[in-house]
Amino acid sequence: MMPKSSSLLLTLAAILVLAFLNAPTLVIMLAAFNATTYLTIPPQGLTLHWFAAVLNDTSYLQAIGTSLLLAVAATAVSLLLGVAASYALHHRMFPGREMVISLVMAPLVFPSVVIGVALLQYVTLVGLRGSFTVLVLSHVIITLPYVVRAALSSLAGLNNQIEEAARVLGASYLNAFRLVTLPLLKPGLVAGGIFSFVTSLDNVPVTIFLLSPRQTTLPVKIFTAVEQGIDPSIAAASTLMIISTGIVLIIAQRWVSFTRFF
Repeated sequence: MMPKSSSLLLTLAAILVLAFLNAPTLVIMLAAFNATTYLTIPPQGLTLHWFAAVLNDTSYLQAIGTSLLLAVAATAVSLLLGVAASYALHHRMFPGREMVISLVMAPLVFPSVVIGVALLQYVTLVGLRGSFTVLVLSHVIITLPYVVRAALSSLAGLNNQIEEAARVLGASYLNAFRLVTLPLLKPGLVAGGIFSFVTSLDNVPVTIFLLSPRQTTLPVKIFTAVEQGIDPSIAAASTLMIISTGIVLIIAQRWVSFTRFF
């Protein structure tokens, strides 16, 4: 058993590390309330003007709408494909299971910039650059692993005999899966879906390579706006993303305790 003094030192060290890692986020959030037209820390006065400026800016609203539409579409496709893939992988319906799992999980290992450049070269070669559908499918590549991993974790804890019992009692394969297995998969699918949504919503390295000149997402707009100069409106937009992402994760944690899937 760890001595009490060692436990306190370990806790203190963990707190200091977490504080160091989250310090940049805290700086951005404080800068969003700055009353001046330039970034200063600590803020010189407090105001919500920059949040109002972001929410009244048409370009920001369009970027937010595109980000939400893209994240919802990518998450929906990832859930559909992820359920089918995880079910087949769990029941070993085909040879080469481990290789397929490695391929599906590969986007978690490769840097996002590498994936973005590779996708850019491919879609340019086939003449599909700038298509929103291609952008959605590109996000599916980086979000699908979260759904598959969470679904496989849920399936690993299920008793296969429950579904078999449903089929013995007269249910078809589809009805047995829909009425028995799928409800039991709900916690894993919710966790995977939320991780997919957040990953797609916050992504820059893949998105920035595949957007058309007429499209932009909120993370990309923030990234490109920094090149033109930093003002508190950028910090306000970033703060809105941080807060919304944090709220989603807190609700999800209380709902399904998704940390047990990752």
